[in-house]
Amino acid sequence: MTSAAHPALPHPLPASPSSDPNELPASVAPGDIAVGVVIGRASEYFDFFVYGIASVLVFPSVFFPFVGRLEGTLLAFALFAVAFVVRPLGTLAGMQIQRHFGRGTKLTVALFLLGSSTVGMALLPGYEHAGGLAIALLTLCRIGQGLALGGSWDGLPSLLALNAPEKRRGWYAMLGQLGAPLGFFVACGIFAYLWGELSASDFLTWGWRYPFFAAFAINVVALFARLRLVVTHEYERQLELHELDPCSVRELLSQQGHNIFIGAFAALASYALFHLVTVFPLSWVMLYSERSIGQFLSVELVGAALAAVAMLLSGLVADRVGRRRTLGGVAVLIAGFSLAAPWLLSGGSAGEDAFILIGFVLLGLSYGQAAGSVTSNFLPHLRYTGAALTADLAWLVGAAFAPLVALGLSARFGLVAVSLYLLSGAACTLLALRVNKTLSGVRD
Repeated sequence: MTSAAHPALPHPLPASPSSDPNELPASVAPGDIAVGVVIGRASEYFDFFVYGIASVLVFPSVFFPFVGRLEGTLLAFALFAVAFVVRPLGTLAGMQIQRHFGRGTKLTVALFLLGSSTVGMALLPGYEHAGGLAIALLTLCRIGQGLALGGSWDGLPSLLALNAPEKRRGWYAMLGQLGAPLGFFVACGIFAYLWGELSASDFLTWGWRYPFFAAFAINVVALFARLRLVVTHEYERQLELHELDPCSVRELLSQQGHNIFIGAFAALASYALFHLVTVFPLSWVMLYSERSIGQFLSVELVGAALAAVAMLLSGLVADRVGRRRTLGGVAVLIAGFSLAAPWLLSGGSAGEDAFILIGFVLLGLSYGQAAGSVTSNFLPHLRYTGAALTADLAWLVGAAFAPLVALGLSARFGLVAVSLYLLSGAACTLLALRVNKTLSGVRD
């Protein structure tokens, strides 16, 4: 693609020694970067949502049949969290590969590992045939997913944000986040079709494996879409111009380590909500509701579409009132939503539908502006590594254990646990935004 394919976008100025460093050369347009970012993120989210949905529908029966359904789901959710625990290690390993072999090699290795780990799950024997070895292999594949996701950081979201028009930064920041609802929509749609068309026996024997095979093909497309950008001379020059290269972690932590924590907690309301409207409700309905799973998956598909629309709206709102004000305002709405969560989830089909649809809208509004909300606080040469580790920490603290904690506590103490989890996320977001304003002032 070239900038000519995006006539509605601002025309970049030709590169010259006197050009503003925040402007792209003539052969590069923000829209081109956005396409690569959306495709890349959609493939990553697809891989993770395939695992998340299978953790509810498949893994308790296939890998943990020796315990009850609740305990099996909790064990699957524990493995779900493992990928987020090892993700920072993948980020650091990827930085080392990039230093020695280049950004393109790092991205190729990471996406190959991600696709191989995901498709490897489709080939695993169940506990009935391999016993504990099956669980060990599933854990190994999940670790591979986490390491790969950390290593796949390419700097394109930061480049997109830095080169976005001054009054359109909220819009361009939102574009990269669209991969989340797109990835979930495809993953959920495939599972909904297989669940509805196959018998229970066929689904648990071989049907559930197809989404994992599809992940490999999707990752190949994403790999070429992203390599087309990161190995192109014009993009590489822009990445270097903005100092979007790995830095010393020791230097980062000593100089601006506090920004990693502020950035992670500033988006915590969004990340806390992320798996509580996608993965957790499916487990709750599976365990404690007589509702058809196929019907519920259809509602989640509608929710994913609403989240995408809400993300587009978040870009418009953020450009009008500021990204941090948008995050803070939606955090307050999430806090209000959390109070109604127990009542909605225990309110039958109508209440469950309302929880999903409202939750997805709030997720779109918040997650659309969650990426790099305070990344501009980093010094230029620290921004690439700082943004990556900030995202890793946000996922770890906010989303990694959300399904496990919410289901475990709700099963024992009631759905009030969901309220407390979301309330804590909203409180952390508001506190982090306040601290950031005090330390650095408001910069949107």
